[in-house]
Amino acid sequence: MATGATENAIWPMPKFKFDVKWASGLYKMSFSEVSGLDAEAQIIEYRHGNSKNPWPIKMPGVQKYSNVSLKRGVFVGQNQFYAWFAKIQLNTIKRETITISLLNEKNKPTMVWTLHNAWPTKVTGTDLKSDANEAAIETMEIAFEWMTIKNNNNP
Repeated sequence: MATGATENAIWPMPKFKFDVKWASGLYKMSFSEVSGLDAEAQIIEYRHGNSKNPWPIKMPGVQKYSNVSLKRGVFVGQNQFYAWFAKIQLNTIKRETITISLLNEKNKPTMVWTLHNAWPTKVTGTDLKSDANEAAIETMEIAFEWMTIKNNNNP
């Protein structure tokens, strides 16, 4: 064991305990998988005409984010994915703030991703196989404008 390391800092967090919430409280769903929590800064290359260097300067540009995929089991009578997706009409949809939290063993958030102005861009129903022995899973892809990330110091 490293000297001076706290017990919380020895091991990375397990990723199987998480929570997804809509700020409006309109949708209450549990998910089996969340993926696509990516952030990237585009690269701007610039070289002025009298530069003595034959290479361009690289500067950070606009940040962009991948769409987030949410997967969940199909349950009888639960149609929230399609209900939200069906509200898209002529560029009008209620945008949501979605919070995805990685939880510790006490169910307290340790890492929190907040997706701002989120809306559904794609819904994929489950595949159907007559010889399969697995749960039916549906997927929703969420687009959003920006993301904030918080890593709590005191879990």
